[in-house]
Amino acid sequence: MSSLQTLLAPSLSISFSSSNSKPRYSPLESLETCSSLAQLKQNHAHLTKLGLSSDNDAMGRLIKFCALSNDGDLGYALHLFDTLPHPDAFIYNTLIRGYLLRRQAADCIVLYLRMLQDSVLPNKFTFPCLIRACSVDGAVEKGAQIHAHVFKFGFANDGFCLNNLIHMYVDFKALENARKVFNKMPRRDVVSWTTLISGYAQLGLVDAAFEVFERMPERNSVSWNAMIAAYVQSNRFHEAFALFNRMRAENLALDKFVAASMLSACTGLGALEQGEWIHKYIRNKGIELDPKLATTIIDMYCKCGCLEKAYETFKGLTYKSISSWNCMIGGFAMHGKGEAAISIFKDMEKQGIVPDNITFVNILSACSHSGLVEEGRYYFQYMTRVHRIEPMMEHYGCMVDLLGRAGLLDEAKKLIDQMPMTPDVGVLGALFGACRIHGNFELGEQVGKRVIELEPNNSGRYVLLANLYVKAGRYEDMANVRRMMNERGVKKVPGFSVIELEGEVNEFIAGGRDHPESKEIYAKLDEMLDRIRAIGYVPCGAEGVVEELDEEEEKENPLNYHSEKLAIAFGLLKTKAGDTFRITKNLRVCRDCHHASKLISKVFDREIVVRDRNRFHHFKDGECSCKDYW
Repeated sequence: MSSLQTLLAPSLSISFSSSNSKPRYSPLESLETCSSLAQLKQNHAHLTKLGLSSDNDAMGRLIKFCALSNDGDLGYALHLFDTLPHPDAFIYNTLIRGYLLRRQAADCIVLYLRMLQDSVLPNKFTFPCLIRACSVDGAVEKGAQIHAHVFKFGFANDGFCLNNLIHMYVDFKALENARKVFNKMPRRDVVSWTTLISGYAQLGLVDAAFEVFERMPERNSVSWNAMIAAYVQSNRFHEAFALFNRMRAENLALDKFVAASMLSACTGLGALEQGEWIHKYIRNKGIELDPKLATTIIDMYCKCGCLEKAYETFKGLTYKSISSWNCMIGGFAMHGKGEAAISIFKDMEKQGIVPDNITFVNILSACSHSGLVEEGRYYFQYMTRVHRIEPMMEHYGCMVDLLGRAGLLDEAKKLIDQMPMTPDVGVLGALFGACRIHGNFELGEQVGKRVIELEPNNSGRYVLLANLYVKAGRYEDMANVRRMMNERGVKKVPGFSVIELEGEVNEFIAGGRDHPESKEIYAKLDEMLDRIRAIGYVPCGAEGVVEELDEEEEKENPLNYHSEKLAIAFGLLKTKAGDTFRITKNLRVCRDCHHASKLISKVFDREIVVRDRNRFHHFKDGECSCKDYW
């Protein structure tokens, strides 16, 4: 073997023919086996010795490894590029992709300009990366120029380029331009349609997205999920369910993205039975339970009022991401189980999982919902002292809520005054609510006025201030607040409650009679009220305070016909003694309904789980899990 053969043998492919025993050496074959940057540099040295360091084919493969592989080095790729006298389009495209992978979008454009200066014609592989680079960089003007170049260089009919242009304009929120590209396409594929649907959905134009969806000649799971997700993100959960049922009727299999979207819809409506069906489908079909999907399942169970199954799912995970831990801690928090939330946080630390700012928002929220003042103070200091996490607005909001609910209004106000940032409406709103609970009219009026100015379109802020004035006997001031609402055109948010039974979701509004069984429901409601009156029930509104104002319910409807009372009556019709049913309400449960629900749970022997805007209430045997602390 010659000295050259000896030198090349360890790293380059050598074979000998049986006829003349002369080596047949292909340097390009060795490039396919490169597995490290060191080996690549060695191969580069061999190519140089063989006089192939100016060969675009050979050098292009080296540059591709450096620019695109996980173990590559873009800087070395650029060094190799600079040694080439005449790099071709493949090499330019490779480096543009390398820059894009590292999100160096501006460098993609600079390299493209150099490509043009070197008189190297771009091809159809050049433009998709350039278009995506403009999207990443938010480069609207450059994006329009690249669009022009797509046409100038003859790729006006290339579907891949055009789909990327639609995506770019969607990212720029320039839907008119996206639609123009879409309309001029000679052939649209599923990607074209789906990208446009997502664009409309991102801008909240869900009906326009649905029009595009209905016109699609063919759909795949991505298209279905785009439309379902659009409904879910707009809180149009009933329409999401209707579309999901259509999808199932067409025998399309669920993937993990559709499953995640529908689990979110179940969460929004409190549709536990539907959520359980989807979870079972995921298990039976062996759908990959990645951290995001696992967290979505846990969140669904928590927010549908089934904490036991949430914890069972959590414990069954082979890998628990930080989001799964946070979700489980947050689940215990919203159900008023502060001690359990703290316990699982300690387990998290024992397993070496480093908490983040969301972890401590959930821990402090758990302390607030359970009245754990000392524990809240401890963890507020602990997050900074041990984990170097500086409190954010959300952490201050939880602490103000905790202190305020406990009646420590001076300490809560002092904490606000010491905040390193200007308190937002959430922080001030927590203090305002505490002033209402504890009857601090002077501070409540002061904070209430600030909150209204910060959130002038939120009807609940006006309602709380008006009720504060009623409690203080300042009826003229209350009338002024109501007048201000009318002058500003602020409307109260109508209350509604949802209950899922026998696989169907039923929605009720205060005083509503649209339900097909309304006659039976109202008869049950009358029976329900009669039986709890027999054990001492007196409507809380009889105190002289207009409680329905405080909770944003329609004033025209009596307390007896609040939406959650109608939902409870329906639940009593459909269940038997010892059963549990769950209700979701969009507003905070009012004092009267809270009092009545405790008595109903005792008289009718039911566990009634109610999720309101703030937390969960588990009514059983005449008591509530919140211990009247909400």
